[in-house]
Amino acid sequence: MSTTRRFLLTGARCLVTMDPPGHTLADGWVAATDGIITAVGAGPAPDEIAGVPRAAYETFDAAGCVVLPGLVNTHHHLYQTRTRAWSAAVDSELFDWLRTLYPVWAKLTDDQFYEGARVGFRELLRSGCTLSTDHHYLFPAGASPHLIDITIEAAAAEGIRFHPTRGSMSRSQKDGGLPPDEVVQDPGTILKDSERLIDTWHDPRPGAMVRIALAPCSPFSVDPGLMRETAALARSHRVRLHTHLAETRDEDAYCLEVYGKRPLDFLAEVDWLGPDVWLAHGIWFDDQEIARLGEAGVGIAHCPSSNMRLGSGICRVRDLRKAGCPVGLAVDGAASNDSSNLLAELRQALLLHRVLGGAAAMTVQEVLEMATLGGAACLGREDVGAVRPGLACDLAVFDLDAVGYDGADDPVAALLLCHPEPARATIVGGTVAYARD
Repeated sequence: MSTTRRFLLTGARCLVTMDPPGHTLADGWVAATDGIITAVGAGPAPDEIAGVPRAAYETFDAAGCVVLPGLVNTHHHLYQTRTRAWSAAVDSELFDWLRTLYPVWAKLTDDQFYEGARVGFRELLRSGCTLSTDHHYLFPAGASPHLIDITIEAAAAEGIRFHPTRGSMSRSQKDGGLPPDEVVQDPGTILKDSERLIDTWHDPRPGAMVRIALAPCSPFSVDPGLMRETAALARSHRVRLHTHLAETRDEDAYCLEVYGKRPLDFLAEVDWLGPDVWLAHGIWFDDQEIARLGEAGVGIAHCPSSNMRLGSGICRVRDLRKAGCPVGLAVDGAASNDSSNLLAELRQALLLHRVLGGAAAMTVQEVLEMATLGGAACLGREDVGAVRPGLACDLAVFDLDAVGYDGADDPVAALLLCHPEPARATIVGGTVAYARD
């Protein structure tokens, strides 16, 4: 017999609901039943909530804390926690960085993939992230063919909401691609396993803990035929599509040399321009391409730290959002960041764009929108990203008594302007998935 789970967060100094964006409640409280928010309010929580006595709820005291909707991470490579700050690639740009690390990743074991995922999830939870994707495109010949199942098991062990993508690489060095032969697969194997993962794990219901997307890696590691077949398969199952695009100038040059067109034209040719697609990076788009992306409703995962670390460039976030693209934030791979701290990514995004155009070039509110509502839109989730009845009870709780926030005047801005402190607690579906010691 199932038992009803009731959760109540009380006394938040500032509850940021993002409903509408920017709305906050002083002395806020949130009630949930079976992981779904049933009521939100300000002041002392009532003695009876949704017809149930307050005493029946498991209560979390958030006194002195800022509470945000759980942060959403829109792009990651969890296995890369095994190769952070890799000595031979610390000063490399993307293509050389990949050529250095592909042979290293090819030797990872199943246990390393599992532990790497758990480490990444712990870091994400500690930074207030409640929902993460993972772009897993690496399937070494000596490893299990079910590496995504392994990461799903790791997510369940950590209690985080998870949207893994079945990545793929089919174009090896012998075919003119970038990866070595030992980490690519043939299209038939890729498509068969993609369908298996959807059938086994994808849950389209509101509040789902696991959903699947399909994600050929990049124009320099996948052939056009596989891109088209993957798009058709995804749409037949109503799952989303993801890939890297327009990350570096080298990618532009590769696409012009191999395909005779720029990356976005390549994407359009293989039927990938649509509102069910989100792209990692999206740096080197021109004005016309940004307009095309916005018209199509394509999402963008903005990865500021990774792009800075590899010297890739700076995504035109405001232009993309103005054009109509959902834009989320992402930590990207833990070997190019080299961290899975999503709160730190919010601060990085804020500061990076202010370097470009002054303090008015990016606001605290814009960054919070990207980290919550924007990320949810990229992943096609209508059940997360804000704090309101009917949505999942995913909350990030930050203690303003932490030393890094001591003396802060604006409690919400402090989370982005001050050095990021670990969350006091991260709540996923009305359950405390992480609590600071």
